[in-house]
Amino acid sequence: MQPPQTLNSNCHNMTKEYDYLVIGSGIAGMSFALKVADENHRVALICKTEIDEANTALAQGGVASVTDIKVDDFEKHIADTMVAGDYLSDINAVRKVVTEAPEQIRQLLDWGVDFDRKEDGSFDLHREGGHSEFRILHHADNTGFEIQQSLIRRIRENPWIDLYENHFAIEIITQHHLGKIVTRRTKDITCYGAYVLNPATGGVDKFLSRITLIATGGIGAVYTTTTNPLVATGDGIAMVYRAKGTVADMEFVQFHPTALFHPGDRPSFLITEAMRGYGAVMRNKKGEYLMHKYDPRLSLAPRDIVARAIDSEMKLHGDEHVYLDVTHKNPEETKRHFPNIYAKCLSLGIDITRDYIPVAPAAHYLCGGIKVDLNAESSIKRLYAVGECSCTGLHGGNRLASNSLIEAVVYADAAARHASSQVGHYEIRSDVPDWNDEGTSHPEEMVLITQSMREVNQIMGSYVGIVRSNLRLDRAWNRLDILYEETERLFKCSKASRQICELRNIINVGYLIMRQAKERHESRGLHFTLDYPPVKKDC
Repeated sequence: MQPPQTLNSNCHNMTKEYDYLVIGSGIAGMSFALKVADENHRVALICKTEIDEANTALAQGGVASVTDIKVDDFEKHIADTMVAGDYLSDINAVRKVVTEAPEQIRQLLDWGVDFDRKEDGSFDLHREGGHSEFRILHHADNTGFEIQQSLIRRIRENPWIDLYENHFAIEIITQHHLGKIVTRRTKDITCYGAYVLNPATGGVDKFLSRITLIATGGIGAVYTTTTNPLVATGDGIAMVYRAKGTVADMEFVQFHPTALFHPGDRPSFLITEAMRGYGAVMRNKKGEYLMHKYDPRLSLAPRDIVARAIDSEMKLHGDEHVYLDVTHKNPEETKRHFPNIYAKCLSLGIDITRDYIPVAPAAHYLCGGIKVDLNAESSIKRLYAVGECSCTGLHGGNRLASNSLIEAVVYADAAARHASSQVGHYEIRSDVPDWNDEGTSHPEEMVLITQSMREVNQIMGSYVGIVRSNLRLDRAWNRLDILYEETERLFKCSKASRQICELRNIINVGYLIMRQAKERHESRGLHFTLDYPPVKKDC
């Protein structure tokens, strides 16, 4: 059965109706779509570029789950997560993800995901920074890519899922678009779908749905140096914020300590956490060990500590990078465990079995986002959020390595089960107006949009990075405010385009990071400020 499609009066905009609208096509969005789609419930899956361009594909390390019960258990995984999150994590969310992880691993296996195994058939588990046991399931050093390809095959085979590649969601539709005043104090804000830019017509289509799920990923492209694909512009978070939804913990931006230092690369190539778990050690530019000065766990300390240590060493010596050293390990074993990293570095003249790897921190993962409950429901009715764009409470002040992929599938499952029980109670709104672009034109000065993007990146990297202060945050606030005013004026007189919308989104996201950083008067987790030195805790 094809969904009804109605040509609207301006001949460029279409109306499409679905039971479920999924915005985002990483592991979170795809696994949700696969679980809710059936002969009675059609799903629209919106992808802003090609379906294989998502953060999921870049997740090298793996998926954290208790599987070796001889040495590991749920309580150890829970404790590791709480410690990494600086005890800001929601214990209910932590327990949910940890205890439901094995079931979701079985689901991934059923979908065809191939995790590496030992000769006896057991999982070949890795250990990463912050983990007390070997519990990381992986597929060589490109686990995310393996998972994504398995899910993409399932998506393309499913007759009840319509995939819309190169479609860009501009805004979610709420009562505001029906002419009603909506504020952050308004009760029962409701989502009825989204306005989506159609590349074929250049128009803006209405995707109307009973239930909408946002799975748009992270915000790495807000920063100049990032491991994220450049599509990670925080679109879902910005849309929900503009719709007066609740967004939380945006100050907690995780900088991966070991991104390959190769000037000009954007995004930066990630050197997985698993390499330190394997035995690699951090050295400064002089070749000296460095982590003994910062943490008793040495190179296996959590990411925020290692990233700050590297940042400190670079500033102390005026260096652009430090080194990751794996030369003391068996060369053939290193090549077997990390074939893609070995090949990438070798292409740049670096043989990791003999040479140190130049690395520097890069924006990597957002622990905050759209606030959701244990069912992945946001503060806006009929709107769910899963994956990196959501704030479940699992990560608290800092994400434990390899907890993100398992969080995505656990919460996608929770959203699917809850949404399936609710979808029959909702009707599709028939009175949603078309997108109004009367009186607008295509901006002639596209160079202004590009330049503004660079300015946002520079502001965020310089003043809202690994180490912050009130002075830096105030300076960033003042500079970003000017760009915000300019961009809003440009948006109001411009035809909708991906470029102007992405600029608008990264400005919104930058504002949220700054505002919530200013509101946290302590150094905690990933938020480290010179004005509030960290307090030692007994727990």
